[in-house]
Amino acid sequence: MKFFDLLCVAVFSLLSPAVVSAADPMSELAEFSVFGKVDPATLAKGEIKTAAGPSMSTERYLSVQACLVVPQPPSKVIENMRHFDPTAHRELKVFLHSDLPASSTAANFSKLNNAPKNSAVERLRNATQKMAPDLQLSRAEAQQFASGQQPFDFWAKILAGRAQSFATGGAPAAASYDHTNQPVQPGKELAGLVRQQAKVNRQFGGFLGNTGLIGGRGSLRPELYWELLQVEDEGVLTLGASYSRATSGGGYQTADGLYYASGGYYVALTLYQLWPIDISGRASTLVWRGDFTSARSLGELHGIERLASESAMRKDISKAVQIFKNENSR
Repeated sequence: MKFFDLLCVAVFSLLSPAVVSAADPMSELAEFSVFGKVDPATLAKGEIKTAAGPSMSTERYLSVQACLVVPQPPSKVIENMRHFDPTAHRELKVFLHSDLPASSTAANFSKLNNAPKNSAVERLRNATQKMAPDLQLSRAEAQQFASGQQPFDFWAKILAGRAQSFATGGAPAAASYDHTNQPVQPGKELAGLVRQQAKVNRQFGGFLGNTGLIGGRGSLRPELYWELLQVEDEGVLTLGASYSRATSGGGYQTADGLYYASGGYYVALTLYQLWPIDISGRASTLVWRGDFTSARSLGELHGIERLASESAMRKDISKAVQIFKNENSR
């Protein structure tokens, strides 16, 4: 799923079947989303709905939801998502993307040797050489950096260690970001993002409980990857895991979690629900997408500044969703 872009397991239902029963798509969407009932015929003409998610009590959390129709069946949409290349779209600001094998011992970060020479990546290099306080590392990881070491040699080691930790224990096993700032544990951040969205939690909790994003290793097999991207003006290295499962009637649920980031945000989670629908005799897919982000910078914003940040996130999500629609309309 690689498209850009959870510790307290007890708060989720873990006893869920591999296949979820499907209700009427429009009614099911109305039950857990902010949109209520939608008109798929109108969406099929090209409209993409976006809206802020419900308010959350943790100020560093923010969410956006989107709803659209694509003129392909869910099986085709899922296949396109699995082969999506974010580096082919400059507006997504993903400089490098690489899959990781299921065995993290074979993880390869050699693409870092070909990192682009731009201002965002240069800022990451400089921050690494200075061991800047904004870098999201554990104290033990920060101590591994040696004076004169090539920054991306250091990051290759950090990413490999984080990927190994995820492979053995999921996001709940990740070391906290406690290099200099108040400790933040990625697995707890992922759990909190969904726990504070009660309706989304009910819809996806059983699924997420079987992934490494909240449930240790989980019973579902992930597609693992890493990326070098730009967040605001900074270069950021991130690790991600994507999961999917079929729902009865030919639909799917998917989860794409960025469970580590060197900066910019703590964690991010994108959820999709896909339903098969018929539009004038053509097999199509009703798509709900939810994006959830935890970032220190969000917790520092209030009033108009926070509304501006929320608006910017909606614009970014709208851009990404439009690319998603274009990719799945061919």
